[in-house]
Amino acid sequence: MVERDHPRLAIGAQCRLLSIGRSSYYHVAKGEAPENLRLMHLIDEQFLETPFYGVKRMTWHLRTEGHAVNEKRVRRLMRKMGLMPIYQRPRTSVRAKGHRTWPYLLRGLRIERPNQVWASDVTYIPLARGFLYLVAVMDWFSRKVLSWHLSNTLEAAFCVEALDEALARFGTPETFNTDQGSQFTAFAFTQRLKDAGVRISMDGKGRFLDNIFVERLWRSLKYECVYLHAWSGGAEARAGIGKWMDFYNHRRPHTAHGGMTPETVYRTALPALGLMGAGPSARAA
Repeated sequence: MVERDHPRLAIGAQCRLLSIGRSSYYHVAKGEAPENLRLMHLIDEQFLETPFYGVKRMTWHLRTEGHAVNEKRVRRLMRKMGLMPIYQRPRTSVRAKGHRTWPYLLRGLRIERPNQVWASDVTYIPLARGFLYLVAVMDWFSRKVLSWHLSNTLEAAFCVEALDEALARFGTPETFNTDQGSQFTAFAFTQRLKDAGVRISMDGKGRFLDNIFVERLWRSLKYECVYLHAWSGGAEARAGIGKWMDFYNHRRPHTAHGGMTPETVYRTALPALGLMGAGPSARAA
């Protein structure tokens, strides 16, 4: 999204507008050691089963499985993966300093139609020799994935790109819900929503259940697709995830819809929608 030869805006100014650190733009990421990548894969699998595991419990779990790790190492890897444990009591979540957050607007709200509420979240995708981050935008009523993008960093830019794609292809939702992660509280992301007249809603601190439908999407994606492959790089991951997302939207029966697919529910409930693409697309950042 940063244009090196922009006629009016310097690279630094563009990075500020996108909530991207200038150093991040020039930074070339250093790969993790193979052992750390294997640990990250194991942490990710366990976190899907026990999202309430913090650093201490995850360290105990890995040691029980025969891995000689300490809490410092596990903490660093969980932070790198963007994982935050869920607690039953209120806690202070890690947010970007100076970023505004919004209240949760969906409690008690009846979701009755497509484009009433959209939601978004980011998850970690393991590769054979590295990892990527995946963001998706979902329509809550139909559970249809409207767009998704891959990135090798947790900056806001790829989330903004996914949002822009969903808005361009499917119109404007009434409310958009996310967690309080720095990608979603970034000025570039929230300003897109405000400019479009969308109400902004954010999960309560430490409450992944506030965005449960996207969390279920991640679980299905990982057990039905990601963990069955050892993708060597971004191109393979993008192709594999794209194939599964198409299957999820158009062919996978959804229990909540009595066996109908998300695409069928979305299109049936919005007969007035004319031209819509066949499915979401993505490109690596």
